[in-house]
Order: sequence, then structure tokens, then C-alpha cells
Amino acid sequence: MTASPFQRFIPFLAVLGSVTALGFGTSWAKQILFPAVGAQGTTAVRVGLSAVLMLLLWRPWRWRLSRADAVAIACYGAALGAMNLMFYMSLRTLPFGLAVAIEFSGPLAVAIWSSRRAVDFVWVALAMAGLGMLLPLGLNGSALDPMGVFYALAAAVFWALYIVFGKRAGHLHAGHTVSLGLLVAALVVVPVGVVHAGAALLTPTVLLVGLAVAAISSAIPISLEMMALKRLPKEAFGIMISMEPAVAAVLAMGLLGEHLSFNQWLAIGLIVSASMGTAMTAGRSKPALREPAAA
Repeated sequence: MTASPFQRFIPFLAVLGSVTALGFGTSWAKQILFPAVGAQGTTAVRVGLSAVLMLLLWRPWRWRLSRADAVAIACYGAALGAMNLMFYMSLRTLPFGLAVAIEFSGPLAVAIWSSRRAVDFVWVALAMAGLGMLLPLGLNGSALDPMGVFYALAAAVFWALYIVFGKRAGHLHAGHTVSLGLLVAALVVVPVGVVHAGAALLTPTVLLVGLAVAAISSAIPISLEMMALKRLPKEAFGIMISMEPAVAAVLAMGLLGEHLSFNQWLAIGLIVSASMGTAMTAGRSKPALREPAAA
């Protein structure tokens, strides 16, 4: 049977819904949880509760796990936890949309490194131009906080490592990898949050909001993206996901009052264009691995 126009449009709506849910969850976390438990506590609550939700949903103990796969998942989960922590630390002083744009340099670098085509130099140039407009290099009068930029770049590095280690576990069921990976991530970040926020993590408001953020930022995006990946070519999926920095900036403007300058919007546009171009020229053989709602 031929799919109707609406059915063909469903996977694109799923990706848009995933990116939007992730942006809503992160904006809500920054607005409500940051003042209560800080960036470290927010990371602990979000990742910890996300792990609980995904463990209950996928019940990974049903599958056997080899030693090599266990090591790959452990590295994958540790990178995921560190990525989340660094990203939330960057949000203390950076606008949401700009932090996402800088963080996107991680997966973009992995994609370009894996391809090595001549056209990739175009995408490298676009990405470098965008980052150059954002980074406080002393050349463009950037007012961005250097430590915030450092944390966002660290998140980009850990996102790249997350992809590398995730590919090693790519033969496993996605639910198996994600649930166990989030468990390892929780083991990495929850102690940091406990040291920083202590008993404040257990207050009813923090737990309730944290549970909502975990669902909106992890369970919903992961489910929607898995649905889209079954119906979209991987390069099309990559192009759609490239909207994330722009969507984050728009949501942050409406929900957090974070207004960006023309140059900052232009920088985001250049990075999004580089990511979309990379996805278009990467070819169907490249796997499209996404974080479980890292940002």
C-alpha cells in the first residue's frame, strides 16, 4: 500500500517533536531547577530519573551482555554523563541556543572526520566561521563568558566520545544500550549533584519537576527519534536534527527571555548549515547516532 502524504510526513513531525521536547525540558530545568539545586544538582536529578524511567521501560536485564559490550556501554555511559554535566554547567552563563550550537561542534567533527570528502572542507569552513563568531577569542568583541564556553566545548568533546563509543555498541538493541548507558551516566553525575546540593535533591518540588524534565527531555525524544529512524534515511534524519540549535534559541527566547544579537543568530545559522551539509553529503552508510536527550 502507498503511504498517504500525512504518513510520509509523520517521521519529520517526530523529529521536530523530539527537538522541541528536548528544548522545553532543558529550558524548564534551567528556569526552575537551577535556582534550587544548581547545574550539578539539575544534572543529577535529570540523568538519575531518566535512567530510572528507561530501566523500567526497557528492562535491560532481559538481554545477555558480553564483557566487550559491557565495556563499550560503560564508556558510552560515562561520556554521556560527562556530556550532560558539562552542558548544564555551560548553561549557568551561556544562552541555551548558543550552548547547543557550540556543543554541536562535537558530532559535526566526528561526521566530517569519518567522511574526509573534499566538500567537507566547505562544512568545516562554515562551522569554524560560526564558532569563531561565538568564541571569546579577543577578535570579535564577544561577551560570552569564557568558562561557559569552555564547558560547552567540553560537552562537545564528550558528545564526540559518546558517538564513538556508542558505535561500538551499535549492534545491540537501542533500548538496551540507552537504558544501561543512562545507568552508568547516573553513576557518574549523581554523586557530583549530591555533593553540591545535598538533601535539596530530595525535596518534593525538585523531584516532581525533575521527573517531568526527565520524561520530556529523555523518554519522549528517544521514543520519537527511534520512530523517525525507522522511516527516514539517516542523512535525512541528520538534516532534521540539525535544527536543534535554532529551535533551542527560539524556545529560550520565548521561555527564558534570552535574546540573541544578529551576529549570534548568524553564527547559529552557519553551524546549522554546516551540520545539514555534512548530513547531506555523508551518505547512507553513516550511522545516525543521537544522544538520549543530552541537551
